[in-house]
Amino acid sequence: STTKIKTTQLWGKNKDDLKKQLLDLKTELAQLRTQKVAGGANSKLTKIHDLRKSIARVLTVINATQRSQLRIFYKNKKYLPLDLRPKKTRAMRRRLTKHEESIISEKQKKRQMHFPQR
Repeated sequence: STTKIKTTQLWGKNKDDLKKQLLDLKTELAQLRTQKVAGGANSKLTKIHDLRKSIARVLTVINATQRSQLRIFYKNKKYLPLDLRPKKTRAMRRRLTKHEESIISEKQKKRQMHFPQR
């Protein structure tokens, strides 16, 4: 499996297949590295590069699917894990929500009623 892996092929696979492929790629990479130390050809270097990128692609697909599954799981729950929440900025996260901003207290309602803006 020295050819470059296309990400489109990976999306259809299930988790076990992806794990198996990852293991195969890692063992192949280890073999290539030992060959490199032993003094292999320069073509091995490009293969090492391609393998590393392929491993990264497999891991990316695994992590992305895992995150999407988590998003589905936490869809209508009260709290969302921190890493699934929108990042924004610290100040924006602490800001009042639209609903909280629109709330008017009893005292404020009375004040507005008895002393309307002229």
